[in-house]
Amino acid sequence: MAAAEEDVRHGGSTPLRRRGPALEQAILQAAADELRESGYAGMTMDKVARRASTNKNTIYRRWPHRAALGVAAYRHLAEAQISVPDTGTLRGDALALLGQANATWSSPQGALLRDLLAAVGDDPRLLGLLREQADGSAMDAAWLTLLSRAVARGEAPPEAVHPRVASLPIALLRGEYTLRGAPSAPDTVLAEIVDEVFLPLVRGRAPSH
Repeated sequence: MAAAEEDVRHGGSTPLRRRGPALEQAILQAAADELRESGYAGMTMDKVARRASTNKNTIYRRWPHRAALGVAAYRHLAEAQISVPDTGTLRGDALALLGQANATWSSPQGALLRDLLAAVGDDPRLLGLLREQADGSAMDAAWLTLLSRAVARGEAPPEAVHPRVASLPIALLRGEYTLRGAPSAPDTVLAEIVDEVFLPLVRGRAPSH
């Protein structure tokens, strides 16, 4: 959204001017609220515009269609829920962060993601957009932060700070959901992912030649 773009929202007798990030955040929050209340099927650009006290043209300039706005709103919700643990050890951090993800998938937020995935048949653009939002997500950034801290503490070699390494625990957790047909996994599975796969991979990383 161009920094010069401005939206005037009337609150009482005083117009409230919003532009740039403030306007974008207001629209994303309105879309996220619509997703929570009505699901993706019930979220329309008209409803979001009314809730955000703006107009559809303002929304379309940033998100060209409903699918783009729906995925952006989901990411807005998801990133607000992520907190990077700092337990003092890589194992403790990894278990805590994986536990966060596991709890999210069985929460109302996880239900929203499943709702978006279920709508892919009617709107194929959703799948590509969801894949794009997963790349470079706040969750990936959180795992990279854990790895960087582990390197600073001497728990891991610098080569462990790699996007593929960072994305592995969540990929394995999603595989568990598919295998079990349920949006959560037991704590024993989380421990196995961390102790049997993630930590051995991290500690075994060596300089590439």
